Amino acid sequence: MHVQIVLFDGFDPLDVIGPYEVLHAGGTASGGAVSVVLVSAEGPREVVGGTGGLALRATAALDPARPGVVLVPGAAGRVGAPDEEPDPDAAEPSIPVLLGRTLTTGLPALLKAALDRPGTTLATVCGGALVPAMAGLLEGRHVTTHHLGLDLLDATGAHAVRARLVDDGDLVSAGAVTSGLDLGLYLLEREVGPRIAHAVEELFAYERRGTVWTPHGPLPAAF
Repeated sequence: MHVQIVLFDGFDPLDVIGPYEVLHAGGTASGGAVSVVLVSAEGPREVVGGTGGLALRATAALDPARPGVVLVPGAAGRVGAPDEEPDPDAAEPSIPVLLGRTLTTGLPALLKAALDRPGTTLATVCGGALVPAMAGLLEGRHVTTHHLGLDLLDATGAHAVRARLVDDGDLVSAGAVTSGLDLGLYLLEREVGPRIAHAVEELFAYERRGTVWTPHGPLPAAF
């Protein structure tokens, strides 16, 4: 399993580092069956994250033709009030502004190409789901995001699910921030096997939380 983690200006560092650490450890535990790389839509470059300005280096361009997983993190910045109008000129951009800026880059077209390719899974952490959703790529799909973004996600035509992890086949999404660890472990279990995922759980002294929601099985009755 080859995993490309996408960096964009204003990315949330924990959304990137959490899955990266888990998946890299999975590569070691599996004898190289998992590889992970940091990429950007523009190619190799230093990419500055959101709050705090932590920079990471993308070592390659996102390749939508390469089978495996493309993972999109959320952004880090001001949350802002629910009714606040986004101000693109603010000294400290809000998260909606940072996510919206990705739509003016080549990233949406690359994500569409990845989703259209059999053998590729799109994974998202936190607000990362809003990037393809706002680009019109997730209409009718089951997906989750940070709980503060569920209404916006629903407004894009996606079916927003209030769950920590949602598996919709070639689209796997995780909720807020630390769920990136859960996403990494679930991808290891799903694609490489539970023994590898369990070994990484033990190494990190972290147990995955919650039920992975899938669009299968009987509908629950109202409580």
